[in-house]
Amino acid sequence: MNRTLYTLLFHLGLPLVALRLFLRSRKAPAYAKRIGERFAMNLPAMRQGGIWVHAVSVGESIAAAPMIRALLQAYPQLPITITCMTPTGSERVRAMFADEPRVQHCYLPYDLPWAAGRFLDHVQPKLAVIMETELWPNHIHQCAKRGIAVALANARLSERSARGYARFAGLTRPMLAEMSLIAVQTEAEAERFRQLGARAECVQVTGSIKFDLRIDEQLLPRARALREQWQAGQRPVWIAASTHEGEDEVILAAHRQLLEHHADALLILVPRHPERFNAVFELCAAQFPTIRRSSAEPVAADTAVLLGDTMGELLFLYALADIVFVGGSLVPNGGHNLLEPAALSLPVISGPHLFNFLEIAALLRDAGALQEVDDTQGLAAEIRRLIELPQDARRMGEAGRAVMKANQGALQRLLEGLGRLL
Repeated sequence: MNRTLYTLLFHLGLPLVALRLFLRSRKAPAYAKRIGERFAMNLPAMRQGGIWVHAVSVGESIAAAPMIRALLQAYPQLPITITCMTPTGSERVRAMFADEPRVQHCYLPYDLPWAAGRFLDHVQPKLAVIMETELWPNHIHQCAKRGIAVALANARLSERSARGYARFAGLTRPMLAEMSLIAVQTEAEAERFRQLGARAECVQVTGSIKFDLRIDEQLLPRARALREQWQAGQRPVWIAASTHEGEDEVILAAHRQLLEHHADALLILVPRHPERFNAVFELCAAQFPTIRRSSAEPVAADTAVLLGDTMGELLFLYALADIVFVGGSLVPNGGHNLLEPAALSLPVISGPHLFNFLEIAALLRDAGALQEVDDTQGLAAEIRRLIELPQDARRMGEAGRAVMKANQGALQRLLEGLGRLL
């Protein structure tokens, strides 16, 4: 498949795109808003000539934040345009940069030549930075036509994804050849990009910028103060974060088993997607005394579950806990960021499905900072073990923090590469 055929198929598929938006809007009404932006229409007024950063959703937006702040500091004369594809990503971007007038935001238009061209003519960036591996052939080609350098930052490429791209070499090879910098996390990924057609001189191993996470020094004191306010300083508190459909039942069953041995244990349950907040709350409330974080109601002595149904608070909710389970891993979703709890020196547990974070998971596992479980019994047993053996929990947390420190520096290497393009 070449780009012409890809573009034709994309146009033919627009009714399916519209149907997908409609179906998503039934669960998350925000998908029905700002549809014009997805076709480069009704774009907000923007300053031109800056840096365009694309972060597809929440996870990529959080990962991009330190880079964006560093770019704002390094290039005080340039505006930064951040695009994403999801309402949750949009909310996160606006929350993180609400006080920064040089940051402007909209949805990324669909990968159609005319929409991509209209967007680029509206923003006229000097540099495009795409987070991780969100590759859109027409956007990249339209950048190349206008002489706009394109960088892929914090890039990941699994063997499985590489095989998928290789099947469409007529599309992916020219696209990768048009890119100016591909900053990858590991040498194995660098070789996969080179084999797919990226120019060798443009591929650079920088490591993962997720290791360069900086924790607000007020975060832990705020969390301790809230636990004292709840009179929960001595209660065992664990968090199950970024959970997907199919995981919540397993987690609640594990919590029920845990309560048989530690009757005062508190679970903080944080679904990944806001459209699931209500359904998960009903699931929790049918089994345990449950309150919602958004209600601002304090945790009481008989509260067994706190539902984390607010946006932008995950790091703070991690800081409230003693033990962390990271979701998207008991179901074959590929897992989520394991480094945020590691940065807080917390012991980390996950399920077996970590194919989106294989290298990071291996580093944490080898250091003794990550424990994988398969089911309800395994999760309950591991939580109980870490409650009853606090020295093991402390050792795991310290090991995770050590892995973070040992692998920092990727952000500086990435900024140097972007600086050469600017």
